[in-house]
Amino acid sequence: CFLIPVLNPLLNEFDYGKLGPGVRAILVYPMNALANDQMDRFRVALKNLPQITFGRYIGETPSGKRKDAEIAYSKTHEGATALPNELLTRDEMHENPPHILVTNYAMLEYMLLRPEVNTIFQGEKAKSFKFLILDEAHTYHGAHGTEVSMLIRRLKERIFGKSDDCMQCIATSATLGGGKDDIVNVVTFANQLFSEKFCAEDIILSERD
Repeated sequence: CFLIPVLNPLLNEFDYGKLGPGVRAILVYPMNALANDQMDRFRVALKNLPQITFGRYIGETPSGKRKDAEIAYSKTHEGATALPNELLTRDEMHENPPHILVTNYAMLEYMLLRPEVNTIFQGEKAKSFKFLILDEAHTYHGAHGTEVSMLIRRLKERIFGKSDDCMQCIATSATLGGGKDDIVNVVTFANQLFSEKFCAEDIILSERD
């Protein structure tokens, strides 16, 4: 539901010759298992779109040479070869940030503290941020939700110099709210989590056959 809206502007940038290195979308997951599952989907979706780069920045993402990371990738993926547009190492992502960055909230906080990651969030390569996507949004409630909300504010302040109304934010969940009767509550939740303005028309409910 969010992949096509993310890929569309990237392809438009490519068509106009403006698709340089730099993150356009950050996907944040509560657990590494979910981030890893998403990477499998990206590998399928972006296999034939080599102009769009993507990378997973979590605790197990190695530093160092890509060649070493490719060997490790082959061992853990039954001999498969990594796609050329998948950035495998932290060093690669520091030098040329991927268009789509997959991480978790704990690692995102760590990244904001590390000076070597500044190229992702500041400077010329950080001027094209468009999307922040939180999957499993129902997990961000209570004190934990407050912490993540403050993390998002810090992220936006680092990139844009402000924390309100500066990014297109998307939250996905299979269990958030109870249908049309809860739309007002979901809007309030999204406003508080992202510090962005949402309205009832922004809430897309699931449809079942």
